[in-house]
Amino acid sequence: MVKESFPKHPDDALEMMMTQYGTTVLRSAYFYMGDRHLAEDMSQEAFLRAYRAWPKFRGTSSVKTWLMKITINVCRDRLGLKMSGEEPADPQTLETSRSFHVEEEALSKLARSELLQHVMKLPMAFQEALYLYYYLDMSTREMAESLALPEGTIRGRLHRAREQLGILLTREERDHEGA
Repeated sequence: MVKESFPKHPDDALEMMMTQYGTTVLRSAYFYMGDRHLAEDMSQEAFLRAYRAWPKFRGTSSVKTWLMKITINVCRDRLGLKMSGEEPADPQTLETSRSFHVEEEALSKLARSELLQHVMKLPMAFQEALYLYYYLDMSTREMAESLALPEGTIRGRLHRAREQLGILLTREERDHEGA
């Protein structure tokens, strides 16, 4: 959505942003922080920064892209201060509205956690690229805007992340066959 589709007054725009993107911001913060309470704090901080910056936002990118850039920066700022070894967690675990049968849910969680374990072995830049592209369905252009990087860099990171993830998965498959 573009800025013009949002109310001009920051109070009203904030309410609409929270309704439209609240879950996305929280999941993204959870991905970076790996802790529900920290993610909630980072989400609040991101929305506070968006509220303050709303009058200056020119609308050259979508509101979602702009808000994701704020969220990423808030989390990165906090991670610069945070020295624990917590890893980003699976944002899908925040989603509670799905209704699965017990067996399907267990298998689904197992598959996601196994894949996530491999993703977490990749460098953070690759984890970030995979998360934004596959979990948030952002285009490479939106990712480039959110991360303040050239789009070619983003495409390169996605390519290398997929390659390295494929290598890890192939290696594990061979290890299981040989066992």
